[in-house]
Amino acid sequence: MIKVLVVDDHILIRKGIILLLEAYSDIEVVGEAGDGEEAIILAAKTNPDVILMDISMPNGLDGFMASQEIMHQNKETKVILLTMHDEEVYLRKAIDINVQGYIMKKSQSSELFEAITTVYRGNRYYKAGIPSEQLDKLFDLKGENDASVLTIREQEIVRFVILGYTNKQVSEKLHISPKTVENHKANIMTKLNLKNKSDLIQYGLNNYYYNL
Repeated sequence: MIKVLVVDDHILIRKGIILLLEAYSDIEVVGEAGDGEEAIILAAKTNPDVILMDISMPNGLDGFMASQEIMHQNKETKVILLTMHDEEVYLRKAIDINVQGYIMKKSQSSELFEAITTVYRGNRYYKAGIPSEQLDKLFDLKGENDASVLTIREQEIVRFVILGYTNKQVSEKLHISPKTVENHKANIMTKLNLKNKSDLIQYGLNNYYYNL
């Protein structure tokens, strides 16, 4: 029995996915979550074998960051990003953070089942409507994105900076002090060798615009 956790902020989509999975006797849906934070908590409680994870979700913690945190906490859990985005920037980010699967929401239930069983066995499953040669090239380029050096919290802060949030607003969103926000920004600038806020914004737009 493969234990699956379903994560999507749209309840109708979640319920539809669960309904499809219930048709397979060797899959057990152990939980469902509506955002990244809830996904992390449920993953720790239910210890799923595979997580179907939406990318674009509310409250600052998207599918990429939630997946990173979950995979960090449990090396055995496999993640499949289930999304409507087939642009290269999304695929490259998925590859950079070592997500095991990537499929489109418009996929047939048989493809969904194939993706789950494939990653469960330890293999990669990427189907995003681009030529296999282009996908292979993206895997060859893995690791060239500087975003991988940032922690999940630092990635959150970069995204808020792009959106124009002040330190006070970011602190309220993340429940930390404005001083801590400023310290995180300083660490980000040092890690990425950036000189000023304009450089930070440009970096963020180049690496995080998929979730704006």
